[in-house]
Amino acid sequence: MSVRVLLVDDEALVRAGLRVILEGEADLDVVGEVGDGADVADAVGRLTPDVVLMDVRMPRVDGLAATRALVERAERIAAPGPRVLVLTTFENDDYVFDALAAGASGFLLKRARPEEVIEAVRVVARGDSLLFPAALRRLAAGRVRPGADGLAGAGLTGREQEVLRLVCAGRSNAEIAAELFLGVETVRTHVANVLAKVGARDRTQAVIAAYESGFVAPGPVTPGPRG
Repeated sequence: MSVRVLLVDDEALVRAGLRVILEGEADLDVVGEVGDGADVADAVGRLTPDVVLMDVRMPRVDGLAATRALVERAERIAAPGPRVLVLTTFENDDYVFDALAAGASGFLLKRARPEEVIEAVRVVARGDSLLFPAALRRLAAGRVRPGADGLAGAGLTGREQEVLRLVCAGRSNAEIAAELFLGVETVRTHVANVLAKVGARDRTQAVIAAYESGFVAPGPVTPGPRG
């Protein structure tokens, strides 16, 4: 089945370019487009996209507010909503971090090459997160929440902490398995446990939680001691 994509951007030229790129792929189908975040919820209800390519800055309702609205809608109807892939001109845009914290699964620069756009849509459509560790570290600077406890209250085991640090460093399950001398299925189980304990729906939200709690700090992310 094709991945259904909704384009959200206030620039018609950007939407047209994205449509051309995506509709050239047999497994991707652009089901609609809107020019402002205010129209996203209605479009999602009518068109049921799998992925929303969401501009960050729009004149009436920005991508941050629109992403929050989609997450709230999914919670209200107790059904999984579409995955949100944020589009941005600058990777250090504060709106990007806030959109990721609100529920977006990743972000993509508008100057990305066509093949990068295509792969990004496929990645988030299959339920994975699109993480850029270096950019996230820059965005996370100074974002530790007041009273944050470094996820001490989450009850992560030593191994789960180690896995989360590697997730924050951008490692895939296969890379984590090789680094820790574990099976891939074991790593998947650890990742699933981490997501449940920190209340994250995917890897992106787990990484955001790690930064906002002070579990990891902006700067080089390295695994801690085994336990």
